[in-house]
Amino acid sequence: MDRYIIVALIGYLFGCLQWSYILTRIIKGKDIRSLGMGNPGASNTVAVFGWKMGAAVGILDILKATISILLIRYIFRNLDMSAIYLNGFAVILGHNYPFFMGFKGGKGTASTVGMIYGIDYRLGLLGMLIVLVITVATDYIVLGTMGLVIFLIIATAYLEHGKLSLIFAVLIALQSAYKHRENFKRIVHGGEVSLRSTFKSKKKQSD
Repeated sequence: MDRYIIVALIGYLFGCLQWSYILTRIIKGKDIRSLGMGNPGASNTVAVFGWKMGAAVGILDILKATISILLIRYIFRNLDMSAIYLNGFAVILGHNYPFFMGFKGGKGTASTVGMIYGIDYRLGLLGMLIVLVITVATDYIVLGTMGLVIFLIIATAYLEHGKLSLIFAVLIALQSAYKHRENFKRIVHGGEVSLRSTFKSKKKQSD
């Protein structure tokens, strides 16, 4: 039991590394929480500061989850898959609910990608492809995210990673849907920022 507590704690602390908040504070001198949709995450960073800053945040958020899983695999030999899923779930919780920001963080998409990479890099590559294809096809990042978490559930079940792992995968998907509920409302009412409009606005600003 102590091992699982340590695994969860390591994951949560890694998740609390809020790179969108850290980078925009250092580089732009701005608080991302007061800009755009107010979400401290990669997608809002893209919408506010463009794809370069957003990509940097996204990569770092992916890496924190992957590194967390690699670290626990190094510390604890022969970990079962449920412990690895627990660590990934804890990273996402730390990202979404960081203690030092009043438990108001991001939405966990990049960290979910990083978790999948930590489980198996081939699944991570496939997950990234799914996000990219659905996002480009629909013009909304949130729909790519939903494709990702559904893929995680299917992959977990298909690869027989265990019932507890599957429970964590479902919880990650439900949490993602909950965190993105406002995005879905904006899509319905035509107020969600699309991928193409983001690139167009940034291009106009640079002209």
